[in-house]
Amino acid sequence: MMQKLLTATIALLFFIQANAQDVKPYELEANYFYGSILRHNKDVSSLITGHPEGIILSYNRKTYGLKEWERLYNYPDWGFTFAYQDLKNESLGDTYNALAHYNFYFLNRKLMFRIGQGIGYTTNPFDLETNVQNNAYGSRLFSATLVMLNYKQAITPTLSFQTGITFLHGSNGNLRAPNTSTNTLALNAGIIYKDQAVPDFIPKGEKISYKEPIHYNIALSTGLNESDFIGLGREPFAIISAYADKRLSKKSTVLAGAEAFFSKFLDNEIEFLSVAFPGRGVTADQDWKRAGVFVGHELHLNNTALITHAGYYLYYPYDFEGRFYQRVGLKRTFGKKYFGSVAVKTHGAKAEAIEFGLGIRL
Repeated sequence: MMQKLLTATIALLFFIQANAQDVKPYELEANYFYGSILRHNKDVSSLITGHPEGIILSYNRKTYGLKEWERLYNYPDWGFTFAYQDLKNESLGDTYNALAHYNFYFLNRKLMFRIGQGIGYTTNPFDLETNVQNNAYGSRLFSATLVMLNYKQAITPTLSFQTGITFLHGSNGNLRAPNTSTNTLALNAGIIYKDQAVPDFIPKGEKISYKEPIHYNIALSTGLNESDFIGLGREPFAIISAYADKRLSKKSTVLAGAEAFFSKFLDNEIEFLSVAFPGRGVTADQDWKRAGVFVGHELHLNNTALITHAGYYLYYPYDFEGRFYQRVGLKRTFGKKYFGSVAVKTHGAKAEAIEFGLGIRL
């Protein structure tokens, strides 16, 4: 396997470098990782039969302060990552992940923190006839998340060595059941090739305080998801959210509001349980709608923001994974009023749905 990985690494690096000559400054990375699948859920225990390994190839576009947000965040990188993972289990198969990422630097730029989000592909998803053991991936495509923390040391003016910790998460957000998902924690080591055209950083300048008055937002989110009881079918859902936000600085916004959930998959689940498991006390006439309140934060990087929400259901007639819920995702602003978002709604380690939203800020 390592010979195949090495061949793929060299081929992809040459391809990226050949197509990146006119885009400077940049970096190319190749990393090998070896680790373990975390037992975040008892249902995934039977799938942990070895130590996953793979490669992570990345292209980093350097920033030097031409835009204000670059100076605010200590001149981060943005770029693209390809990650291949052999999960060391025949039922799980292999995964291929394509992600967009940001790199943030600390300790005189020797310590790098990366966060990436994208799409993954598994070679052997769940199948009711041929692969019932794979309760981690119910579909070939899934949402992929990459987190890395690396320390790097220069070897030559153009080459550096780095090593650190990698976390790779894969989940389809219950788009298709089952969806236990996988979380790989690994050690990694690799090399970095840096373009020699390195301009000076534009000085950060004097810090200027920034704030905005309270704004009001209305958003509609939708998508598809499925009950954990296999065979009940995928159903659409809709979420109506209304909230107020307060911009505290160029980086940070806090918010609070309320929202209503219309998740049709719960209607199917309630009907199924009322018939198949009457002892659970679920009745067919239970309401499948929910309503809750939430607080949140937005971390702004130019026109993109990392959103984190924590919520609590006030109206909760059917017990599904508890009253508390969380949301993590990305939000993109268009002009001064409109925005779009992609987020994963969870109940702790249990994903409920991937939400696609549109909204207006008044």
